[in-house]
Amino acid sequence: MAGCVTRVELSVSCRSLLDRDLGSRSDPLCVLLQDVGGGRWAELDRTERIKNCQNPEFCKKLVVDYYFEKVQKLRFGVYDIDNKSFDLNDDDYLGGVECTLGQVVSSSVFTRPLELKQGKPAGKGTITISAEEIKDTRVVYLEIEARNLDKKDFLGKSDPFLEFYKPSDAGTWQLVYRSEVIKNNLNPCWRKFSVPLQTFCGGDLNKPIKVQCADHDSDGSHDLIGAFETKLTELQKAGDGSAVEFECIHPEKKQKKKSYKNSGIIRIKSCKIETEYSFLDYVMGGCQINFTVGVDFTGSNGDPRSPDSLHYISPDGVNEYLIAIWSVGSVVQDYDTDKLFPAFGFGAQVPPSWQVSHEFALNFNPSNPYCQGVQGIVDAYRQILPQIRLYGPTNFSPIINHVARFAAHSAQQGTASQYFILLIITDGEITDLDQTRQAIVNASKLPMSIIIVGVGEADFKAMEFLDGDNGVLKSLTGEPAARDIVQFVPFRQFKNAPREALSQMVLAEVPKQLVSYYKWQGWPPVKPPEIKKV
Repeated sequence: MAGCVTRVELSVSCRSLLDRDLGSRSDPLCVLLQDVGGGRWAELDRTERIKNCQNPEFCKKLVVDYYFEKVQKLRFGVYDIDNKSFDLNDDDYLGGVECTLGQVVSSSVFTRPLELKQGKPAGKGTITISAEEIKDTRVVYLEIEARNLDKKDFLGKSDPFLEFYKPSDAGTWQLVYRSEVIKNNLNPCWRKFSVPLQTFCGGDLNKPIKVQCADHDSDGSHDLIGAFETKLTELQKAGDGSAVEFECIHPEKKQKKKSYKNSGIIRIKSCKIETEYSFLDYVMGGCQINFTVGVDFTGSNGDPRSPDSLHYISPDGVNEYLIAIWSVGSVVQDYDTDKLFPAFGFGAQVPPSWQVSHEFALNFNPSNPYCQGVQGIVDAYRQILPQIRLYGPTNFSPIINHVARFAAHSAQQGTASQYFILLIITDGEITDLDQTRQAIVNASKLPMSIIIVGVGEADFKAMEFLDGDNGVLKSLTGEPAARDIVQFVPFRQFKNAPREALSQMVLAEVPKQLVSYYKWQGWPPVKPPEIKKV
């Protein structure tokens, strides 16, 4: 299960709140609740109370952990507080709003009318929520070498490595980075490395940093070669051909020997601070996530009219295909403004010619294959089932290439404005494995991710192979995928789990995949966040 992607800070303001106090204005406070299932809501946070104010701008931010792969239902409630008790049941309710965290983070500013209850507006009151990620997204990149280090080993030269420390709140030195060991070398040049600025110095460029150079011994009894203290503002002077040099000092040697100069020189060749953008930076910066569905209508699924078919719709109106569409689509739809999703089928004979098609629109409208929302996909799927003949073979590559054409067109703009997610739901009996491998390798260079949900009881070895978790997926010609873009999940693992579990599993990788693509391209968000210096 993926961890929390990040923490989000929500700023809340209201306009035109109802007046509940006689002789004065309301004294509002906003509370944030999260749906914890079973009709229960748990309080996450609350703002301060503002006295006598109909248009409050709350100073205290509401903090919430954000998970891309979950639909996080939130309720904002505004109360008029006239007493000192923490319990809100004895306070007047001024209205509230329910939404998902996905809706809030994908809108730069989210404004809704307040409601006293479903469909009953709270006068003209409105609430405005804006989200901001809590973190210093800067990263420090360093290139370091040394020369004339002391020889520490009896038989060979030293095996030097570096360690960086920052002062902890407890007053001790806390390790923040350890380099690799370079064997038998008194003039080592270490690999370029990066550390998040928050980790490196708590985001404070003037915080002291201690650098130690030691000789590595395999038994763990490393010998200190020397050390020095500096700060990031000093290290930043390195770059553009001019290095910053520090003498590596061994304190005991310095004490014992009058003639002691140093135990070598550490040279900072370059020190750069760059911003690492997160998934939320891209989404909040205007990146649209486009969702496409591909449904496997091949004969191996079984006749849809027969109860043992994977396409059989049970009396309560569901099957594994529909559950997969719902659970993944309901998360992704919050990140797509037009809510129009292209949906395709493959592997069936389609009227009127009854030719086998590997990318037919579920709504039978090839020039406009878009369905309105996830419900639109579900409706189209139900309508098309009785009208087609399940057939074969099971070819994935046409639909992957179809979405890839859109992704390639978007990538030509050179901005982080569109990302594409293709959900393929299949019984796993793939025919065109080699063409699909090539299609995925090509797509790995584009702004897209592929999610494959395997339904039924088949052996999904081919799907697991495409997932590439056991090593980099390569095309038939040996070309490796530029990045891992396929996530495969067998539906049977989730048969008895809550519906959210499937979407959490299949979408857990998407934030990393999106960020890895834009980082690889070197594209910032369309509207980069303002960096708040800590």
